[in-house]
Amino acid sequence: MNRRLTLKTMVAAVALTLGLATSASAQTTVRYAHVGSEGDIQYWYAEEFAKRVGERTDGRITVQVFPNSQLGGAQETVDGVRSGAIPLAHHEFGSLATLYPDIAAFAAPFAYRDGRHAMAATDPESSEVMQELAEKMVEQANVRIIGRLYRGARQMTANKAVYGPEDLAGERFRGVPLQLWTTMINGMGAIPTPVEVAELPTALMTGMVIGQENPLTMINANKLYEVQTHVMLTGHMQNVLPVFINEDVWQSIPEADRAIMSEVAAEVGEETLELGLKAETDLIDELTGKGMTFITEADGLQVDAFRASVGKQVAADYPDWAPLIERIQAIQ
Repeated sequence: MNRRLTLKTMVAAVALTLGLATSASAQTTVRYAHVGSEGDIQYWYAEEFAKRVGERTDGRITVQVFPNSQLGGAQETVDGVRSGAIPLAHHEFGSLATLYPDIAAFAAPFAYRDGRHAMAATDPESSEVMQELAEKMVEQANVRIIGRLYRGARQMTANKAVYGPEDLAGERFRGVPLQLWTTMINGMGAIPTPVEVAELPTALMTGMVIGQENPLTMINANKLYEVQTHVMLTGHMQNVLPVFINEDVWQSIPEADRAIMSEVAAEVGEETLELGLKAETDLIDELTGKGMTFITEADGLQVDAFRASVGKQVAADYPDWAPLIERIQAIQ
């Protein structure tokens, strides 16, 4: 009798344990980090991605978003995803260079014809060059790119009019704290000064740097019109951000739910392209109304001079990129 009771108790305990394991495995929470603030397209992307993944997996996957550098700046975010401390994130392709250097070629200045070309070249589902480099990053760093989003063309701002590289000679200019930005700002003729995005308004207000570069959506969302007077429409980068996840976390998610996450990443990514293209037009009027002066090629902005100067610096600092950039530029 006691043996029978003991056996029943053991079976019940095992069944309860299995039930809890099944329940736990069916509900997964994925933390998602980024540095964007509300009003920026990247903020909208993360929120929309989280909402749609939750809906389409019937709550099996909960994406918990941490914006505004809550989990750290660029390097902390990348290191966190590599280690698995942060499962999912998005940031610049240049920030992934610490994981696999050649992946940063997708952020090379003046590499794209326009936003649509940039999104096609970085599509993890259809771009062969993206697939090739992304797979190498999985092998070398245990990090997988599952999508991308478009923030718009990056434009230069300053507290004075800038027409060519000579106007930035000897000036301290903010760059994203990544090597590629150091290269680019050097090519623009200025002194590269790394500043994290959360510290940027203060750096501009105090004169630590005289200018910076970002998409118009970020310039507006972060109220940089309060500390900058001029926008130079250089369009030097088509700002596409990769969405990347720790490979161990990715493989722990059921295949069907991985497919849903990839589908949502692609879908919302394409929507950011339309949002970004529209914002690039609408925000010129809005920021003009907020006191900013826009300088275009028609006003004497020397975009070709910036292109040549920056291209020369990129070629010097990244001599192995030429074949990659040629492949990227050949994509239709």
